[in-house]
Amino acid sequence: MMPVANAEEDRQPLIDRRDFLARHLPEHAPDPPLSINRRRSISAKDFLASPLWPGARGGYRSPSPGVPVTGTTHKSGKRWSLITSGSLTTTQARDQRRKTIQQAADDFLVEYKAKHESATFAVYALGHVTHLLGKRLVVKITPTVVQRYQTDRLTEKAGPKTINDLLLLLRRCGDQGDLIRAKLRREKAMKLALPPSPGRAYTADGKARMLTEAAKLRSKNMYPALVVDLNCGLRDKELRELRWRQIDLVHKKQLTVGKSKTDAGTGRVIPLNDTVMIALEAHAASYIRRFGECQPEWFVFPAGKGQPNDPTRPVTSLKTAWTQVRGNAKVVGRWHDNRHTLVTELSESGAGDEVIMSIAGHVSRAMLSRYSHVRMEAKRRALDEIAARQLAADEKRKAESERQQTLVVTESVVVQ
Repeated sequence: MMPVANAEEDRQPLIDRRDFLARHLPEHAPDPPLSINRRRSISAKDFLASPLWPGARGGYRSPSPGVPVTGTTHKSGKRWSLITSGSLTTTQARDQRRKTIQQAADDFLVEYKAKHESATFAVYALGHVTHLLGKRLVVKITPTVVQRYQTDRLTEKAGPKTINDLLLLLRRCGDQGDLIRAKLRREKAMKLALPPSPGRAYTADGKARMLTEAAKLRSKNMYPALVVDLNCGLRDKELRELRWRQIDLVHKKQLTVGKSKTDAGTGRVIPLNDTVMIALEAHAASYIRRFGECQPEWFVFPAGKGQPNDPTRPVTSLKTAWTQVRGNAKVVGRWHDNRHTLVTELSESGAGDEVIMSIAGHVSRAMLSRYSHVRMEAKRRALDEIAARQLAADEKRKAESERQQTLVVTESVVVQ
């Protein structure tokens, strides 16, 4: 026997699903799960009671016309509340669910290139991430996946700093990335511990040998570049792209750094000591003899193979000359260790952290600590100074005690 249809239901007009959504859902609400054919026409009551509408399962409230759905407890949780609050549109929510790690990396690089002059570092760092995880959906990335990635990269002998670059990408993964980072932070697995800094500080004797060998080279850039780096602590790119307009050899005797790696480094002003002044004045004289003048926009260390020949382009690298200097001087270290040497010498001389950070362009004391390599001689000297001050205080106290005893004896003699 066929069931008798409800008369009230029969009187309800048949509607198309898309028309119903347009009238009853906020314009920014997500599409309900696609569990029925889009072309099927059903009554409004049947639609609300069907699995198509999440409210039938107790997750969402049935919507009223013009009233946004909020305060839900559905499994999509935070993402649904963001959508209904207007933070995300339907299209954005759908795209976020479909986004892969490769697409997130591409979005990150677009933003990074807009804010930074060079994106070489970011491209290199994210290349490893996309190679292993590029095809995965962002919503499928979990803390377990991140920890497995860390293990795989460690197996490949990758450095912790490179592996930690994955966390940069998680910031572009929306809610899922935030949840992963929060859980990793709670488990204290957010970042792999970094090894001690590979940098070192050259000794005074090592510096003297390097400068002697640099002065012997045919290259006209090497000696003045080494002097500037040892006394100003410029980063490699800051040094190579230095222009004459950034240097004042006459009045203020200072150097203004151009575009830097950090905001704290850009535009910092470094005073020039006598050693740098002598080297740059000699370099300027040689520069004029070769090019006829020193235009403000020309580079201090021009491009050229063997000899500088184009002052409108900066030297691309000092690696060949530096390798020769380092070998002849019999020192072990990197070009960047010139910067470590200056920071160490400033620290040993008693300069305050703020002074050192303003010269080096560091943004934190944590970074400053990685560059400062206080040597044993400085430690011994500092401890010897403390011992000397303590000895002087003891001798002063002993002398004062003896003086007091002498006064007491003298007074007793006078009384008698």
